Amino acid sequence: MNKTIVALLRISLGFIFLWAFADKTFGLGFATTSANAWINGGSPTYGFLTFATKGPFADFFKSLAGNNFVDIVFMAGLLFVGVTMLFNRFVKWGSIAGFLMLVLMYLAVLLPENNPILDDHIIYALVFLGIFSFSNNRNKELV
Repeated sequence: MNKTIVALLRISLGFIFLWAFADKTFGLGFATTSANAWINGGSPTYGFLTFATKGPFADFFKSLAGNNFVDIVFMAGLLFVGVTMLFNRFVKWGSIAGFLMLVLMYLAVLLPENNPILDDHIIYALVFLGIFSFSNNRNKELV
């Protein structure tokens, strides 16, 4: 894979994850209102895990909704993945974390609404695998 394309994918995913972190933390009004912001006592996982989960694992994921530990781990994951991708440091670890987060989000909505097999979570997870594979085949961080 071309290193410029990999770098653009890495930076784009980093921005997506950092934006989600910022919006859930400060309630920028896109996916999270100010009233539901994490800094205002809201739970970054409650809405998704309560209302979007379905399928065979729904009860498990619903049981995690609003759990403070789950909120902290989720937000730390968003921040870690975003920072590693944007700043091109610890890309292998960031790719693994991003992959795992996206697979878990996919399992929470199994089967996806618009396609019985694939959704954007799987596509992004595959991109993380590509970034991991590219970085694993090199002895230095991605360009």
